[in-house]
Amino acid sequence: MGTKSNDWRELYKKKNEQGHQSLEGPVLFYNELVIDHFSNPRNVGEIPDADGCALVGDPSCGDQMKLWIKVREGKISDIKFKTFGCPHAIATSSMATVLAFGKTIAEAKQLTDDDVIIALGGIPEKKRHCSLMGVNALLAAIEDYQRSSSHNG
Repeated sequence: MGTKSNDWRELYKKKNEQGHQSLEGPVLFYNELVIDHFSNPRNVGEIPDADGCALVGDPSCGDQMKLWIKVREGKISDIKFKTFGCPHAIATSSMATVLAFGKTIAEAKQLTDDDVIIALGGIPEKKRHCSLMGVNALLAAIEDYQRSSSHNG
């Protein structure tokens, strides 16, 4: 068994490390982890007394996400979201919250859409824009948190 790549683009190669033919072209299916995060999304809900909140959307497809964060001692101590969108939008939103939970504000600001895609084991190229929603909402919620208080760290 070969080593796993940390680059999601490697998931789209035509031959695997053993030389066996894999899927040609972009991945067009939902892998088990994407299905799990779509069927059982983590951190769904609202935080009424949130420290930061954001609403983002993708006008090209109509997906929309609202995200709330609670910050304690400089770390994201709670994070919740609600997403209206396709299975990939829900799965990537769920994974973005999993990746952000427990991180410092500085660490959370470093998360990228590639981090979400890699953590999910890849998503179809046509759905790559879905991964941006969670990260964009997270960054906007952090900006809201920093703007609304003296927590400009």
